[in-house]
Amino acid sequence: MRILIADDDPVARLMLEAALRSFGHETVAVDGGEKAWQEFKHHPVRLVVCDWKMPGIDGLELCRRLRATEDPYVYFILLTGVPASERNQVTATDAGVDDFLCKPINPHELARRLHVAERILAHTQPPRPRTVPQPICSYCHKVRDDRNVWLQTDQQARAQEDATYSHVVCPQCYETQVRPQLNAFGADAPYPLSNRPKIVA
Repeated sequence: MRILIADDDPVARLMLEAALRSFGHETVAVDGGEKAWQEFKHHPVRLVVCDWKMPGIDGLELCRRLRATEDPYVYFILLTGVPASERNQVTATDAGVDDFLCKPINPHELARRLHVAERILAHTQPPRPRTVPQPICSYCHKVRDDRNVWLQTDQQARAQEDATYSHVVCPQCYETQVRPQLNAFGADAPYPLSNRPKIVA
């Protein structure tokens, strides 16, 4: 994972960078909030480790700016020189901070926090385009979703989706459209009861 580090203390920054790289992560380290903000705008990341107290844009302001963007969710770990008081934790949480770490960084504690961050970020990935054709009824144009439910969607909404479609017949249209035609030819073939999805208008 590519991680953005922001800390105006060069020693703390180098130690954190070395620890993250030892865990197999790619790092981008900058010496302040303004540089971190500019770096993020040009090269967005999913995880930021940032010092709280920095001149100019501090850690809380950087976090607020990240939360105001429309990019995928960014996990934000805030570094503090001393354990954050309850009041400071509330202030930081309100700004959008996800987690706290005290300096000097304990590598084992850092590894645990990163494990949690990766697990959370795995559940906040942007939806992937559908690659399997989605069944759509040739008669009523209802679409069958992944729960085996037939849903009515308008034509414009379907056109904007990334999904591709395979034309089928929903159970309702089978009963009202197909079965009468089959009966007229004496070829009644009932729709399999075990495969009847639920119809939702």
